[in-house]
Amino acid sequence: MKILVCISNVPDTTSKINFADGDTKFDTNGVQFVINPNDEFGLTRAMWFKEKQGATVHVATVGEASVEPTMRKALAIGADEAIRVNAVPTDGFFVAQQLAQVVKDGGYDLVIGGRESIDYNGGMVPGILATLLDMNFVNTCINLEVDGNNATATREIDGGKEKITTTLPLVVGGQKGLVQESDLRIPNMRGIMMARQKKLNVVEPVEAINATTDAKFDKPAPKGAVKLVDNVDDLVNLLHTEAKVI
Repeated sequence: MKILVCISNVPDTTSKINFADGDTKFDTNGVQFVINPNDEFGLTRAMWFKEKQGATVHVATVGEASVEPTMRKALAIGADEAIRVNAVPTDGFFVAQQLAQVVKDGGYDLVIGGRESIDYNGGMVPGILATLLDMNFVNTCINLEVDGNNATATREIDGGKEKITTTLPLVVGGQKGLVQESDLRIPNMRGIMMARQKKLNVVEPVEAINATTDAKFDKPAPKGAVKLVDNVDDLVNLLHTEAKVI
């Protein structure tokens, strides 16, 4: 089985976010980038398939040279090979088109991506990718088993879980539950040293459509000052006249 894990390079949640050029661009100065958590769950599950079933695991991303440390971390965790599409990931549709070409060129049986990235939270790429490739698709996946050409997946739905049987080739949008946080792997020294010897292939982007553009970014409005009240009448009045919830 040949697996491709799609990786997003996202800001660490502890980073302070700012914008530049009149709030039209994300300011990367001083920001620490990491593997998107939902993608890391997928990568860890792929490593399980590698160790238990002898699968080959590749990772791919769309980005400029600045994303390569994140890809090297994926290689240090245990991926066999990395692919970087040399382009700025302008939107989910553009990214999906580039990854679709990577899948076609690589002949992958299973494609695992995160259900969404924690930067823009678009949640579009896995579904668009499956459509472009005409592959079976399971989103919000919290468990995945593969036996030959058959796959059994469990996904979260409103009010519960759904168990699905399908076949490869398959695209999965994974999340926490695909593995648990305690199963995530920290690269050790041996993995880091081996990662330096593994292939990190850079490919040029295919012609693709940019369906959207970013007009402007806005931070959430700051929270107002806290008002303390010492009687019920004042509280009711504030809820009615200012909060307008009653």
